[in-house]
Amino acid sequence: MNEYAGFWIRVGAYIIDAIILGIAQYVIAMILGIDMMASADPMDPTASAGGSMLLNVISLGMGIAYFAGLESSNWQATVGKKALGLVVTDLNGQRISFLKALGRYLAKILSALILLIGFIMVAFTERKQGLHDMLAGTLVYKGQPSGSDPAVFS
Repeated sequence: MNEYAGFWIRVGAYIIDAIILGIAQYVIAMILGIDMMASADPMDPTASAGGSMLLNVISLGMGIAYFAGLESSNWQATVGKKALGLVVTDLNGQRISFLKALGRYLAKILSALILLIGFIMVAFTERKQGLHDMLAGTLVYKGQPSGSDPAVFS
């Protein structure tokens, strides 16, 4: 049986993913002419509210495509997880659908909103699950993809 992925290895995977997404978001912002620093300061009266909103919407879409898309793919992992030998599965060790991966991604918002406690739970739960994993019915293992093909919209 595969070993559950603990807190620190998952933090490492997320750092890799955050760097990749940050670079991609920066490139898109530059192409669209959005000043990321100005739009990041809500107290700056010269900041572009439209640019900030557009960048937020684009970032959400990129996060969904990246995390939900890759974790439901044959890789069963983001680039960061793949680099560290991790896979995301359902509770039976099978590949998850895009909808389950989307639910997991959106549940991460809740994990973050409660002072990151939903993520910290990984360090203290028996199967190394964060709140988002529990809500989505997923596990993160050290290992290789299962190779099973879930229903696309289950």
